Amino acid sequence: FMGIKCIAVFVDADKDAPFVKMADEAIKLSSSYMDGSAIIDAAIQSGAEAIHPGYGFLSENAEFSKALKKEKITFIGPSMEAIQSMGDKIISKRIAKKAGVNIIPGVDGAIKNIDLAIKAAQDIGYPVMIKASAGGGGKGMRIAFTEKDIPDAFTSSINEAKSSFGDDRIFIEKFITKPRHIEIQILADNHGNVIHLGERECSIQRRNQKIIEESPSPFVDKELRNSMGNQAVQLAKKVGYSSAGTVEFIVDQDRNFYFLEMNTRLQVEHPVTELVTGFDLVEEMIKVAAGEKLNITQDDVSFDGWAIESRIYAEDPERNFMPSTGRLITYKPPLGIDNIRNDTGVFEGGEISMFYDPMISKLCSYGETRLDACNLMQEALNNFEISGIQNNLNLLSSIIKNKKFLDGEINTGFIDEEYPDGFSSKVLDKENALMFSLTAVFAHIK
Repeated sequence: FMGIKCIAVFVDADKDAPFVKMADEAIKLSSSYMDGSAIIDAAIQSGAEAIHPGYGFLSENAEFSKALKKEKITFIGPSMEAIQSMGDKIISKRIAKKAGVNIIPGVDGAIKNIDLAIKAAQDIGYPVMIKASAGGGGKGMRIAFTEKDIPDAFTSSINEAKSSFGDDRIFIEKFITKPRHIEIQILADNHGNVIHLGERECSIQRRNQKIIEESPSPFVDKELRNSMGNQAVQLAKKVGYSSAGTVEFIVDQDRNFYFLEMNTRLQVEHPVTELVTGFDLVEEMIKVAAGEKLNITQDDVSFDGWAIESRIYAEDPERNFMPSTGRLITYKPPLGIDNIRNDTGVFEGGEISMFYDPMISKLCSYGETRLDACNLMQEALNNFEISGIQNNLNLLSSIIKNKKFLDGEINTGFIDEEYPDGFSSKVLDKENALMFSLTAVFAHIK
């Protein structure tokens, strides 16, 4: 719709994927999506002027951005310097502090060994969070509630950080109990203009991975939104940020908020912001990369209605979220329902492999109120047909109709608290078991 020719790159496993067929041109990569040089070769071969890196690791890879600049190909994202400074959690925390952003109490700098970790935890006060400096996606994060937890937590955090990011630097900060994970979407251009597009509530998580997001947050009032938004904008200005980005905060039960990290890319959950603000974030990223000034001011931003996103994964919630692979025998999203958006990259008959993220789709509902959005999401989940692989549709449905969720009483420990023995889709109470049995008998007789 912007009149821009779209070129896709793909590997063998994705040769029949929808994005390949939708593109104006598609080029097969000689290696993997992680191979930046192969993607640059494809761009040169096709004459592409710019690359949008999507959500993956290359979107926050400063070396990839640098390599594109060398080839005079525009990177649709922030500057290499912003990626570098915000990608390192130790450095980003220091910058945030200088920008006047609230930060979580902790030790400034990497912790070298277990003894120093114990001392740091004693100084901060338990519980503490042990985190990888180069981390992301919940990797390299462990909680220590007492001194005896430190050795295992420290060692496993280092090992996971090294294997996931090639960087074993670890730091320690205060762990906020019953926190909410709330993030602010920002937009900035290359002319010094920065605005925020409100918040997203991302507290429903499993293993530190978000599975349900919404905008706005049921916890955030206008005063808190303005405070968090202003600090996010100040941080973006401090690092000379441009493009779309997200500043993530941890918020306690008393509405105190603390800087967590800045994601220098488009977020998986960006559609809920688009639904309530009416702005197309990818379009804005492209315009900024082309050198245009933002044509939106903070006064132009308003919030209309409520949006919820459920991440549908190829995994089995009843077996500790074990990934599921195989063929999608049935894949029928609820496309006939108004105010439902389904962002997906799979198709019926396609293969879910072990090589990529297990996300099948991002199902979004929009309503005038939060309850409207919840009811619509429930209807959409109940009408989503998937077979051939295990999936988390039942878990998502269970959460959406959970009374605490409907009341907005959520935190990042919601799943552990509500499903302490793990999730089971089986009917356990006698009243519901009888109702389902009678319904099945009636359906059979009819």
